[in-house]
Amino acid sequence: MQRIIRAVTALLVLAIPAFAFATPYSIDPEHSSVGFKVRHMMVSNVKGDFGKVSGVVNIDDKDLRKSTVEVTIATASINTGVIKRDEHLRSADFFDVANYPTMTFISRKVEIGVGGTLQVHGDLTLHGVTRNVVLYVEGPTKSFKDPWGNLKRGATATASINRKDFGLVWNKTLEGGGIMVGEKITIALEIELLKK
Repeated sequence: MQRIIRAVTALLVLAIPAFAFATPYSIDPEHSSVGFKVRHMMVSNVKGDFGKVSGVVNIDDKDLRKSTVEVTIATASINTGVIKRDEHLRSADFFDVANYPTMTFISRKVEIGVGGTLQVHGDLTLHGVTRNVVLYVEGPTKSFKDPWGNLKRGATATASINRKDFGLVWNKTLEGGGIMVGEKITIALEIELLKK
């Protein structure tokens, strides 16, 4: 009888998905940011951000490799500080927000790199195209209680993509032979998490 109980218990443990041991946190949109920068006219970097971000991070403190990440960003929330430029970025030349209102990132694998930095491999879907992207993550921090009794954690992440890989190909050739908008996009995320 004890053998049967042990066998059933083992099967139940195996049937529980890995994330069942993880703690779910929601991204706090009021205290999180998704920023980016891109080369402009070969001479400087233009910076911007997306004001609307949401998602869930399941953190397994016993084994961070079993953690998961899902993020959704509203493409129309792009802001570079220049109204005409933002309107152009929302148009069909770039993000085409009418047809692609969101971009998403869904993690597929988490690795622990040198110094404890996490490498979160996942699928970034942007402009109707999905590509594998690696987020290099510092954190998550330890859990802290805010003045209202909520448990919070945080993380910083960076990534680099080529916009042409996602069909964002608009450009203009400059008189000197360069291009108006660079192809490499550097992404920086500052994420504050709220325990669900």
